[in-house]
Amino acid sequence: MKKVILSAIMLLSLAFSSQAQDISKNALGLRIGDNDGFGGEISYQRGLDDNNRLEFDLGWRNSKYVDAIKLVGLYQWVWNIEGGFNWYAGAGAGAGSWSYNKNGVSDSGVFILATGDIGIEYNLKEIPLQLSLDFRPEIYLNNNSDNQFRENNFGPDLGLGVRYKF
Repeated sequence: MKKVILSAIMLLSLAFSSQAQDISKNALGLRIGDNDGFGGEISYQRGLDDNNRLEFDLGWRNSKYVDAIKLVGLYQWVWNIEGGFNWYAGAGAGAGSWSYNKNGVSDSGVFILATGDIGIEYNLKEIPLQLSLDFRPEIYLNNNSDNQFRENNFGPDLGLGVRYKF
C-alpha cells in the first residue's frame, strides 16, 4: 500500500512540475471590454514568479454626456493548460471618478470597487504577443443609486486583451 501511495504522489508531483508556465516578466497592451462604457483600457501585467502576476488596467470613457476614468489592480494566479494556453483567476480592487451632464442636469462622483477575474490566454510562440479573453465581475462599494452613471452596484465586464510581452 505504501508503494501505491508513494507512486501516486510522485506521479502527481511530476504532472504539476511539468506544467511550465509562460508568464512574461512584463506585458503591455489593450484590454477592450464593455462595462458601462469603459470600452478601452490600457493594460499592464507584471510577472511575480512562475504562476503569479499583477495586472493594472486604466480605463476611460469620453462620450457626449459622460466622462469617466477607472483604475483597477488585480492579483492573478496562472495555470498552464497546454502549449501556449493558460487560464487564470484573480481578485482585486479599483477606484474611479465620473461626471454626467445632459439637458442641464449635472452630477459627478467617485467610486471604489471590488472585483474578481477569470480568463484564458494564448501566448504566441513566433512573436511576443499575448491574446486573452476574461470575465471580470465588479461590485461597486460606495454607489449612489440615484446618480445618472450607474443604476446598481454590479457591473459584469467581458474583455478581450492584446498585449506585447517583454
